[in-house]
Amino acid sequence: MDTYVILRRGGWRTAEDLKEAAERSTAEGDRMSDDIRWIRSYVLEEENGSVGTVCIYQASSEGAIRKHASAADLPVDEVIKVADTVLVRPDPTPAAA
Repeated sequence: MDTYVILRRGGWRTAEDLKEAAERSTAEGDRMSDDIRWIRSYVLEEENGSVGTVCIYQASSEGAIRKHASAADLPVDEVIKVADTVLVRPDPTPAAA
């Protein structure tokens, strides 16, 4: 499997909408486990108040990512294959709410 970045700009109006989308994504990913694995997502605060994401997936192909997104009713603005990873430090731990 290769690693991909998926850009989803302004895909959801609220954090609750995004939560529902994540549940659909997880369910579809479980059905397609031989072709796709969700690694992590970064949630974006869009200027218009909507919520977007930058998602990191491993997948057998770009087609598998698009099939998963379609089945889970997720937007896809761009899919980019990752050439390499440079890890400077791990992702920061979110502050306690």
